[in-house]
Amino acid sequence: MKKQIKYRRIYEETSPRDGKRVLVDRVWPRGMRSEEAQVDEWLRDVAPSTELRKWYGHESSRFTEFRRRYLDELGDSEHRDAAGHLRDLADHELTLLTATKDVEHSQAAVLAEWLTGGARRATR
Repeated sequence: MKKQIKYRRIYEETSPRDGKRVLVDRVWPRGMRSEEAQVDEWLRDVAPSTELRKWYGHESSRFTEFRRRYLDELGDSEHRDAAGHLRDLADHELTLLTATKDVEHSQAAVLAEWLTGGARRATR
């Protein structure tokens, strides 16, 4: 059976079906107190590098290239441990959280696809 990895905005109401809730942003979401977030883990090291995040700027026209660069980053030494840990977490119910408004064009969407085998696996 194919893994079902969910992803959504951290500002949305929690659900009993969320399973483990993992924030995959490099910076903490604005206006969100940790008590409100109900995050099980914050894996900032699995998030895109600051350079890539700034280049992308959440411009959907750049998403294809962002996705390619981000998948490459997941295999580098700065991301490898966190990416491996996230893969381990994906053996159970998992919801990836992001503050990004356009979740379909976010790192959470890329990670969900990567974790379910829909994207090329990063190796280095």
